[in-house]
Amino acid sequence: MRSASAMWSSHRNNFPVAAGEDLAEWIRLEQTSGVGPETARKLLGMFGLPENVFSANFSSLQQVVPERIAHALLAPLSDQTQALIEQTLVWAEQPDNHVLTLADSDYPKALLEIADPPLMLYLKGHIELLSNPSLAIVGSRNATAQGISNAEKFSEVMSEAGLTIVSGMALGIDTAAHQGSLRCSHKINAGSTIAVIGTGADIVYPARNRTLAHQIAQAGCIVSEYPLGMPAIAANFPRRNRIISGLARGVLVVEAAAQSGSLITARMALDQGRDVFAIPGSIHSPLSKGCHQLIKQGAKLVESAQDILEELGHFHLSQPATRAVAQSNSTNSAADRLLNVMGFDPADINLLAERTSLDFGTLNAQLLTLELEGLIEMLPGGIYRRLA
Repeated sequence: MRSASAMWSSHRNNFPVAAGEDLAEWIRLEQTSGVGPETARKLLGMFGLPENVFSANFSSLQQVVPERIAHALLAPLSDQTQALIEQTLVWAEQPDNHVLTLADSDYPKALLEIADPPLMLYLKGHIELLSNPSLAIVGSRNATAQGISNAEKFSEVMSEAGLTIVSGMALGIDTAAHQGSLRCSHKINAGSTIAVIGTGADIVYPARNRTLAHQIAQAGCIVSEYPLGMPAIAANFPRRNRIISGLARGVLVVEAAAQSGSLITARMALDQGRDVFAIPGSIHSPLSKGCHQLIKQGAKLVESAQDILEELGHFHLSQPATRAVAQSNSTNSAADRLLNVMGFDPADINLLAERTSLDFGTLNAQLLTLELEGLIEMLPGGIYRRLA
C-alpha cells in the first residue's frame, strides 16, 4: 500500500505551478475556518489549485469535507483575511522575502516526503538552501557551557564540509548551532544555516536573538509555515519540529533532558526515515538523560563530526580536527593535575579536596583559574564539572 506522503507527492506533481497572483487564493484556503493542513491537502488532491476549490459547488465540496467546512469555503472573504492577503503580498515583494506553496517548483522536495508537508512556507533569505543536503542540530534551551561548545564546533565543521545546518533559533543549543555555521558562511561551498521558527516570518522570537535573526536572513534562510503576524504560541513549536527534521538528512541531539522537546524532533526524524545522532554525556547530568535515552533506543552515538559525515556519506572534512570536545590548553601543571583527578563526572569541593589532598584555599584558587580558562564550570550547589 502506498504511503500517505507518496500519494501526496503524486497529487502535487500534477499541479500546475502557481502564479504570483494566485497567492491570495492559497492564503484564503489556509485561513478558512475548519480547514487544517490535512483537509487542505484533501481538497487540493481533489480539485487541484485553491481557485478550483473556491469555484466548486456545494455538492462537490461535500464529497470531500463536512457541511460546515463546505459552507465556510463558499462564504465571502472576511475583512481580516483580506487584510492578511494584502499584507503578505506587500511583504513578498520585499527583497529576499518569498512565499512558497505546495504547487511551486521551488518547494523543497525533502518536505514532500513527510506525512504532512506545510501548505505554505514563508521565507526570508536564500531559498536555494532548502534544496541543500542538511543536518539538523537541536538540544536544550538551558544548555551547559560544554553543550554550547559542542553545538558550535559540530555545526562549524559540518557547515564547512558542505552541510546546511537546520535548527529552531531557540536559545541554547539552537543558537549555538546557527552561530557555528555562520562562521563558515563566507567560505566557498560552505553550507550556511536554516532557522525554522514557530512564529510568523515577520516576528523575531526570542527577542534576544534579533541580531542572530538578521544574520541568518542575510547569510542563510528563515523558514515559517505560519502566516505573518503569528505570535509565539506554545503549540506551534512542537509542530514546527517536523519541518526541522523533514528538511534534514539526519538530526543531531547535543543535550536534552528526559522530557525535552528535542526528543520530539528526534521521534519525528525516525518517523520520516531520517538518521538520529546523539552526543553522550555524564550519567549524572540531567541534560544527558535524553541523549542516553535516544542511544538506548538506537540513535547513533557520536564523538566527532567525522562519525556523522561517514554515516551520511559523500562528505569529507577539509581539516583533521573533528573532535567535539576542546582540548585543554592549560600550561599550569597543578591545574592539569586537578583536571586529571576531577574526571568528567561532576564533583563537589569536598570530594576534590579528598582526591587532591589540597587545602581549600589552594583548591579554590585552582578551581577559579580553570573556570576562567573555560575548562570547568560550576553548577548549582557548588558542584564542578570538567568541560575539556
